[in-house]
Amino acid sequence: MLKISFFSFCILFLFFTGSNTSAQEKTDPWLQQLIQTNASPLLKHVLNNPDSFQYQVIYTKIERDKKNEPQFTNYYLHVDRNRYYNPASTVKLPTALAALEKLNELHKKGIDRNTSMLIDSSFSAQSNVWKDSTSENGYPSIGHYIKKIFLVSDNDAYCRLYEFLGQQTLNEKLWQKGYTDMRLVRQFIPMTEEENRHTNQIRFVKDGKIIYQQPPAYDTLHFNFSKQVLVGKGHLDRNDKLIMEPMDFTRHNNFPLEDLQQMLRSVLFPTSAPESTRFRLTKDDYNFLYQYMSQYPSEAKYPHYDTLEFFDSYTKFFMFKSGKQKIPANIRIFNKPGWAYGYLTDSEYVVDFDNKVEFMISAVIYTNSDGILNDDKYDYDEVGYPFFKEVGNIIYKYELGRERKYRPDLRKFMLHYGDGTVNK
Repeated sequence: MLKISFFSFCILFLFFTGSNTSAQEKTDPWLQQLIQTNASPLLKHVLNNPDSFQYQVIYTKIERDKKNEPQFTNYYLHVDRNRYYNPASTVKLPTALAALEKLNELHKKGIDRNTSMLIDSSFSAQSNVWKDSTSENGYPSIGHYIKKIFLVSDNDAYCRLYEFLGQQTLNEKLWQKGYTDMRLVRQFIPMTEEENRHTNQIRFVKDGKIIYQQPPAYDTLHFNFSKQVLVGKGHLDRNDKLIMEPMDFTRHNNFPLEDLQQMLRSVLFPTSAPESTRFRLTKDDYNFLYQYMSQYPSEAKYPHYDTLEFFDSYTKFFMFKSGKQKIPANIRIFNKPGWAYGYLTDSEYVVDFDNKVEFMISAVIYTNSDGILNDDKYDYDEVGYPFFKEVGNIIYKYELGRERKYRPDLRKFMLHYGDGTVNK
C-alpha cells in the first residue's frame, strides 16, 4: 500500500466522509420530506419499506460563485457505505479511468487509446481478441472499449480493460486514491477466484509491428472477505439448479454508493477533489470521457447500434429510462449505471442548458420480490425504473424552481457528437 503522511490522511478522511464521521446510515430530513411529499403511491410504497428495497439516494446540490466555481452539498436518504449492494456495471467507471491513467504511464512507448491492442489467452478461462469488427479500423483498442462501456455498458469491454490493467494494479490504484472500501475482483464471465487473479498477455501493435508487449499478470494481494454478505432466500447455481439458500456475495465486487458519486464528481469537476484522489488524466482524456459519458447510442457510428434495442435512455435511469421516451435536446446526462441480481444503480450529473440547471444524483434499489437470485426475474420495469424516473423528476422540478445567486456557465459540457453538431 502507498504510504501517506498524517496530514494527507486527514484530508483524505474528510474528503471521503464529509462532516458526518459516523459509519451509521445517513438521512437528511429535508430530502426525505421533499421526495415523500411529491411521491406517487408506488414511490411511497418503496419509501416506506427501506429494508425490503434497500434503497439509497444521494442528491448533490451545486452552487456557483461569481467566478463560476462550483460548491457541492450532498443530501442523503438511507445511505450506508457498509450496506452491501451488487455494483454490477458501475465498476466499469473506475476500470475505464484506471485504464486511461495506465495509458498515460505508457505514453513514452508510443501507445495511446487508439493503438491496436491484441489480447492473448494466457491461462484457463481466458480468450483471445485480435480483431474487432465494430471499430473503424477493425482492431480493438482501449479507446474503443471505453466507448462501448459508456454507450451501452458493454460487459466484454470491461473484461478487456480489466485484463489490460491486471487485478492487482487496478485495486492498488483505487486504494492509493483513498477508495479503500472498493474491491474489484471479478470479471463478467464465468471464472473462479483463482482465474480472476490471472490476466492475459497484451500486445500493442502499430503499422503491423509490436511496439510493446505486456506479460501475463498474477494478483498476490490479500482481500478482506471477513464480512459475510448473504442476499435473498434462494438462487440458481451455474447449472440453473435452484438452491434454497441465500446467494453469497462475500467475495464479489464492492463499490459503496458514496464512492461512486465522489468518483464521478472528481472526473467532471477535477479541481473539486484533492489532487491525490484524482486519476492522472490529460485534458484530452477528460474531453473524451465527457463525450462518451453523455453520448447516445444513436449518435455513435463506431460502434453502430440497433437503436430499437439500445435506445437513447438505455443507460440513463433517472427521469427518462421508464417508457423509453426521447430525452429533450436541452438536457444531457453524464453517468454510469449498473444492473444485476435485482439491484439497479446509477450516478448522474444532469445538465439543462436552456434553464441553466445542473445537479448530481445517485441511487441504488433492490427489486426482487420473490427473493430468488440469478433467475433474471426481477422487478426492474415494475418498481426499479419507475423509482429512478420519479425520484429524478422530483429533484429536477425542485432544481427548476429554486433560486440561484449565480447562474452556471455550462459551456464546458456543450459537446459535439456524431453528427458534428453541438448537443442542443
